[in-house]
Amino acid sequence: MKAFESKHRILILGASGFIGNAIYKELCAYFKTFGTYRIPKKIYENNHHFFHYNVEEDDVYDVLEATKPSIIISCLRGDFRAQTIAHQHIAEYLIDNDCKIIFLSSANVFDGYSKYPSYELDKTLSDSIYGHFKIKIENMLLRLPKKKVAIVRLPMVLGSQSPRLKALKQHLQEKTAIEIFPNIIMNVTTDTKVTQQIHYIINRNKHGIFHLGSTDLVHHDEYFKDIIKQLSSKNGVVYKHVYTTNEDRYLAVLPKFNKLPKHLEITSSEVLEDLLKS
Repeated sequence: MKAFESKHRILILGASGFIGNAIYKELCAYFKTFGTYRIPKKIYENNHHFFHYNVEEDDVYDVLEATKPSIIISCLRGDFRAQTIAHQHIAEYLIDNDCKIIFLSSANVFDGYSKYPSYELDKTLSDSIYGHFKIKIENMLLRLPKKKVAIVRLPMVLGSQSPRLKALKQHLQEKTAIEIFPNIIMNVTTDTKVTQQIHYIINRNKHGIFHLGSTDLVHHDEYFKDIIKQLSSKNGVVYKHVYTTNEDRYLAVLPKFNKLPKHLEITSSEVLEDLLKS
């Protein structure tokens, strides 16, 4: 299996971030895997598979030339305008080279719709700056040859090292108010499951749009209360209820066309169990 898989050279843009690092750890044993980091750290500087890259200051071409990837996984964060320019350069590289991209997008590309969950081929519409930005990159990539692009739309991603879980723990420690959104219906996933799903997409040479959320939906407020029950035995947790609308509002991505095998699916209760283990 390893001999077959090692044909790929993979570049993860944003490999020092929460999701990017999880993907790097999943793939590095099977493929020649490279990553970029933004904030200098000894651990990265001493690793010859990691390249310093600041999206606002550096040209992505230099990293592409140095690594010559057959697959680019984009988990970049940072200034939206700088990211847009970087992805324009990546698109040019994809056209000129035998290479494909897996772009990590977000459920926020649908945050302008609120009445239903969203499926892969639904028209994107966003009310947020972040959602607008993700749509812009998606549209740019969807103009490329189909087999060169996989767009992965993610819901809320949780995990032991996730910024969201760390923030919750800090609120509990400092006894500060935790924001919950009673009217938001969403789905969730874990970094572990996302990395397995991306590994599968690479192995099977898949392309197109993928919705990688839990198969079931949850209310934001109830789900976060369940998480906090697992994190803290103390009573007196302070909640701040945030009502963005008077009616239920969906922010959920469900698969209809590009379904993955059963063993790669996850439910919201399995996400909760995963957090308990960590």
